[in-house]
Amino acid sequence: MSDDERRIRILGGPTRLAKLLGYDAGGVQRVANWVARGIPAKVKLERPDLFLVPLEALEAAEPRAA
Repeated sequence: MSDDERRIRILGGPTRLAKLLGYDAGGVQRVANWVARGIPAKVKLERPDLFLVPLEALEAAEPRAA
């Protein structure tokens, strides 16, 4: 599992992450594509609070998706 895939799972999966990012209806598919392609650098820089913190810190702070 890649770090980006792991991060998406920690943040609640594609549906929850799309909602956190404020994406519209197509946003869930967009985020789901990141599981295979990786999270774009531009998105990581726009939301450093979600994407540039250590995975261990996210795991301690966020509940896992079911």
